[in-house]
Amino acid sequence: MNDTPTWRAAGGQPALSRRTFMMTTAASAGVAAAGGAAATTTDAPDAPDAPANPHAGSQATRVTVNGKSHELALEPRASLLDVLREQLGLTGAKKGCDHGQCGACTVHIDGCRVASCLTLAVKTDGCAVTTIEGIESPDGTLHPMQQSFIDHDALQCGYCTPGQVMAAIACVREGHATSDAQIREYMSGNICRCGAYAGILEAIREAAPQMLRSQGARHA
Repeated sequence: MNDTPTWRAAGGQPALSRRTFMMTTAASAGVAAAGGAAATTTDAPDAPDAPANPHAGSQATRVTVNGKSHELALEPRASLLDVLREQLGLTGAKKGCDHGQCGACTVHIDGCRVASCLTLAVKTDGCAVTTIEGIESPDGTLHPMQQSFIDHDALQCGYCTPGQVMAAIACVREGHATSDAQIREYMSGNICRCGAYAGILEAIREAAPQMLRSQGARHA
C-alpha cells in the first residue's frame, strides 16, 4: 500500500505525488549544475599560468657584512642567522638552540653583540654586521682574542667557539673584562657544553689588554 499522499488536479486526474516531485526536482538540479560546470570548463579560455615571483613579499635590504656591501631581497621573517648561513655562505655563526639562549650565533651589529637567531635580517638595513669570518686582519693575522683562545685551549668540540669569541670581543670593548667575576657575568649568555670555561676565562683575561692597546686600529 502506497501511503504517499497523491494530490489530484481538477477533474479528478492524478497530479504529481510528493515523492515524484522531490525526485524530479533533485534530478533537475543535478542536470543544471552539471551543465554549468561544463559551460565553465568548455567556454572559458585556458588562462596562462602566472610566472612565480621568487621575490614576492620580500623587502630590499642593504647591509654591509664583514666590510662587503650586499643588496638583498629578504623575506620579512627571515632571521639574520639564516641569511648569513644560507644566502651569504657565512657558516661561522652556529645554530645551537635557535631561541637566543646558547650564544652560539653571536655576531656584531654596528659593534654591538646580538643573538643573530633572534634578529630579523631586515632590521640590519643600513647597518654593519661582523661575523667570526671578518675579525682577522687583512693579512690573515688572527684577532688577539682568536689567538688567545688557541693559546689557552679555550675550546673542545669548537661548536660554540665562534659565538664565544664574538661575545668575548664585545665583553672587552664594553668595558666588562676588568675582573674574573665581571667576565663570568658578561659571558654567562654563552654556553659551552664541553665545559671549557676555565680556558675561556684565561683567554679573555690575557687578550683584554692586547685589545685595549690596539683599540681603534682593529674593528670587529
